[in-house]
Amino acid sequence: MHRNKNDPSGSKVVSWASVAFRRRDDRIGSVTIRDTSLEFARDGVALVRGLLDPAALELGRRGVDTIVTNPGPLAITASLPDEPAFVEDFRRVGDVPDIAAIALDPRIGLVAAALMASRTARLHHDHILVKAAGSTRRTPWHQDQPYYDVDGSQCVSLWIALDPVPIETSLECVRGTHLGPWLMPRTFLDREARWFPEGSLAEIPDYSLNDDRIVRYALEPGDAIAFHFLTVHGAPGARSTRRILSLRYVGDDVRRVTRPWRTSPPSTSADLDVVIG
Repeated sequence: MHRNKNDPSGSKVVSWASVAFRRRDDRIGSVTIRDTSLEFARDGVALVRGLLDPAALELGRRGVDTIVTNPGPLAITASLPDEPAFVEDFRRVGDVPDIAAIALDPRIGLVAAALMASRTARLHHDHILVKAAGSTRRTPWHQDQPYYDVDGSQCVSLWIALDPVPIETSLECVRGTHLGPWLMPRTFLDREARWFPEGSLAEIPDYSLNDDRIVRYALEPGDAIAFHFLTVHGAPGARSTRRILSLRYVGDDVRRVTRPWRTSPPSTSADLDVVIG
């Protein structure tokens, strides 16, 4: 082990082996990679139309519905009891075959690798987010990487819509924030600093939607928003039920780190062992 020079926690880095693969061409299914990858590198966010074909979309919907009715040990409710539910669950790829079929699909891995400019794509975790119709519960502005157990810059979240998402209730990402710095992670409901010590990182600004760095996209089922683990993002409530399958991948330069606190989601010995593609 050696000291991590890049992340502000000073965590120890744990290395592991991986297998490389080559990207075959500039087009993977309906996704044109080169322009999308350039946009992702510049802004830390890009739109990927038609990431899931109809068969995969049906698998995703069935898998998420299975998870909602059979929550796992990492499931959380991010809403209050008297309001429309906002439920999340993590790491179900191991026991929900429909989710595994998408998360471990070589085509999805190739798209992730191309976006990250990486020779490899490794699945870090799967995450489902379901906001019930009528929810006014906002997902606050945050970065993902400060909650995680990884260090490195080659990383991507694929926020995949399983239902139509109008632009007014879509994910909101702040362009350029993937370049840093790391900002204070807090719990969504209570705004507690459970990870980095209070005051050790700068607070996230309360961005206005009038800020021209903020991008939103209207999504059709199967479309995805790709964003970097450090891209600041948030989301409004939902007029109709919004089912999202979010897949998090890491590339060549990412290493697992041992944090002095419980990460979200918690680390497991199986993390990052699966190479896609």
